Amino acid sequence: MNEAARVYWNEFWESQNQEKPESVSAWQFGDNPEYLAQLVIDGIKTATCSGHVFYEIENEPVPSIGDYGIILNSKDEPLAIIKTIDVKLMPMNEVPEDFAIAEGEGDRTYRYWKEVHESFFTEELRALGLEYSEDMMLVCERFELVDVRKLDGGFLS
Repeated sequence: MNEAARVYWNEFWESQNQEKPESVSAWQFGDNPEYLAQLVIDGIKTATCSGHVFYEIENEPVPSIGDYGIILNSKDEPLAIIKTIDVKLMPMNEVPEDFAIAEGEGDRTYRYWKEVHESFFTEELRALGLEYSEDMMLVCERFELVDVRKLDGGFLS
């Protein structure tokens, strides 16, 4: 976690007069961090997914209920804090429509979600010398927005 995210995290919890949770990570959403972060801030995006294989390759733990995340923009500036409220592992071809819609992207249809994610995962996997398959395991995470940080010049500078 970078210094700006650490400062934001610490200041947020100091203002809450509560003990700061231990589990937090800071990251950008996908290939369009500003767009996806704005969907979270606007309350449209309440879910995200990633290929389970990426957690394995990067030796990262799969998210757990109660984990916190600091959403970063493309400049690695912290924008918001989210809390994981549900995590399920499932094959991509079994992701339910309500989850796809909760990702909040594009026209908010299952068809759009499937096309965009298939393209994204195909590219990401190819870069690692791997192939996409419709039954690839996904980590499907639902979250709630906890806090939004206002930056100079607006939410997304």
